[in-house]
Amino acid sequence: MTSVAVVGTGTVGSMALWRLAERGIHAVGFDTYAPGHDRGAAGGESRIFRTAYKEGPRYVPLLREARALWAELERAAGRRLLTPVGGVTAGPREHPKVRAVLDAARAHDLPVEVLTGEDARRRVPEHPLRDGEVMVVDHDAGYLRPEPAVGAAAAAAERAGARVARYTPVRELREDAAGVTVLAEDGEHRFTHAVLAPGPWAAASGLLPEPLARALTVRAITSTWFPRRDESLFDPGRCPIAIRVGEPAYSCFPAVDGAGVKINLHVPWREIASPAALARSVPVAYVRQVARAVAETLPGLDPDPVRVATYCDAFTSDGHGLLGGHGRTVLAAAFSGHGFKLAPVLGDIIADLVETGATARDIGHLAPNRTLRRSP
Repeated sequence: MTSVAVVGTGTVGSMALWRLAERGIHAVGFDTYAPGHDRGAAGGESRIFRTAYKEGPRYVPLLREARALWAELERAAGRRLLTPVGGVTAGPREHPKVRAVLDAARAHDLPVEVLTGEDARRRVPEHPLRDGEVMVVDHDAGYLRPEPAVGAAAAAAERAGARVARYTPVRELREDAAGVTVLAEDGEHRFTHAVLAPGPWAAASGLLPEPLARALTVRAITSTWFPRRDESLFDPGRCPIAIRVGEPAYSCFPAVDGAGVKINLHVPWREIASPAALARSVPVAYVRQVARAVAETLPGLDPDPVRVATYCDAFTSDGHGLLGGHGRTVLAAAFSGHGFKLAPVLGDIIADLVETGATARDIGHLAPNRTLRRSP
């Protein structure tokens, strides 16, 4: 009988555990902490979901499947995890990332609009355009709640028969022809397969194959929250998520919890040695930089943040994650800051790989055996 150890119950591990359990596969999740903890890549309180994807058209079929699975998880959890408020990409008309969004939409016949001038001001007053800029509207976009979503997936997995070994670090995986032995803090456990989903801890865990571990970097990602000048703006039930490209560049969310509008500035994020070295304080120079971006482009916000927070993720040099089989272990790591929206379908692909060793989904760009240099 197939049995699976899922090492890491964060963003991808919790979804893998859920999808395995839904197929009736005996699965146990091991975590140094517990699902939903703040030492992984699921931080930030809100995440973007979008289908017109500037990272490449081949993600679009995966995103369509992910959306359906998010709805399935919502039904299982009895709560909303994805709020479909739409999304916009704003920036210079000929910017490569604006063109990439439009290319993805054309390739998959996605329902997008291109707005300029008064149409953009009327529809999305929160994000005024500058001369020469356009706004691409993705009607299928919205925002996700990451911490509740991880907890919901783990809980759904447990209801379906999986087990979560909380506060149980894994020290080593020993694979042989018949299965995998998990050496955990509470002793040895035997499974036919393993899933390695350590999130930003991938390189530091000592569990990832050494060539892959050397190719990854861990980066600190900082979010800032700004108060609204006008309470009618950035309403979480109406205002779309937004990505601004060009200069400045950032992601912007509605006022999800009422305390402020979250901004993630798109700058080279600080490299850190490991998640254990993550400093929760934020350099003042970064705060000045994001405050300047807000002052220049978001007149509906006070340009002084009321809150900052930091989490981290693992990155590859090409910005695409690692997903594929390695012997009896499925590797799922380093989704480079844009894996959360895909997490349910990544979990389902992992279940495919455990069951049959293959998947019908196109994941060639995520192959762990592709050539990777050290992330810059």
